[in-house]
Amino acid sequence: MMNGKTVIVTGANSGIGRATAAGIVRLKGRVIMACRDRSSAEEAAREIQQETGADSSLLSVRQLDLASLTSVHTFCQDIMKEEPRLDVLINNAGIYQCPYTKTEDGFEMQFGVNHLGHFLLTHLLLDLLKRSTPSRIVVVSSKLYKHGHIDFEDLNSEQSYNKAFAYSRSKLANLLFTLVLGHRLEGSGVTVNALTPGIVRTNLGRHVHIPLLAKPLFNLLSRSLFKSPEEGAATSVFLACSPDVDGVQGKCFADCQPQVLLDKATDLEVASKLWDISEVMVGITT
Repeated sequence: MMNGKTVIVTGANSGIGRATAAGIVRLKGRVIMACRDRSSAEEAAREIQQETGADSSLLSVRQLDLASLTSVHTFCQDIMKEEPRLDVLINNAGIYQCPYTKTEDGFEMQFGVNHLGHFLLTHLLLDLLKRSTPSRIVVVSSKLYKHGHIDFEDLNSEQSYNKAFAYSRSKLANLLFTLVLGHRLEGSGVTVNALTPGIVRTNLGRHVHIPLLAKPLFNLLSRSLFKSPEEGAATSVFLACSPDVDGVQGKCFADCQPQVLLDKATDLEVASKLWDISEVMVGITT
């Protein structure tokens, strides 16, 4: 049970994030739904309340746009000011295979939201997590990291852009971030672990074009082959609260089981270099 625990879930208004929020509320945890679209999040909060019978005090909606460093700073300032503790941070929000666009700060959108936004968010909330130990950070990655590559010469995809490759790179970045953060948090009482949820029926693929005639077949197949959002969220909820992962640091899970990652996701030299560059990109001075 999560009685008395406060959990932040980014992108909690739909898909895996919404199912994660509902799963934690069912365990009596309090969820701060950190979402770009506030009205959509408020509607999701009402639905979760009805579905779970939870008290309204267990759900709180906060505006957070991970495509804006200013928004991340504002969100974190408010959390640090208003919340006495933070037990779990779940970096769940993501954008998938969008056309080439840039964030408010000029970063390629998928790298900016999926990696850099969460990188800054975690950095700014770390002191509160350390004051709330034992506490946890959960990072949602994807098995598509396998197709990613960290090109330090073109992190912003200005020389070339492939939307599928850019997504995979951002998910590889999530794993490399988890690797370095795990080392840095050793002995702190804060743990960080990643997960790959598998193929889940969500609106994440809204930018993927499916021919009109193929849509009925695709919808039929997705219902039979893809996980439900609840099934996709199971590992996020497990990493947020299970005693089985007490003290486990810097690992990646799928279906609540630890995974063996490809070498590219465990390369500490690349991970450390990406960390240093990410700090510069988001304006962290250490």
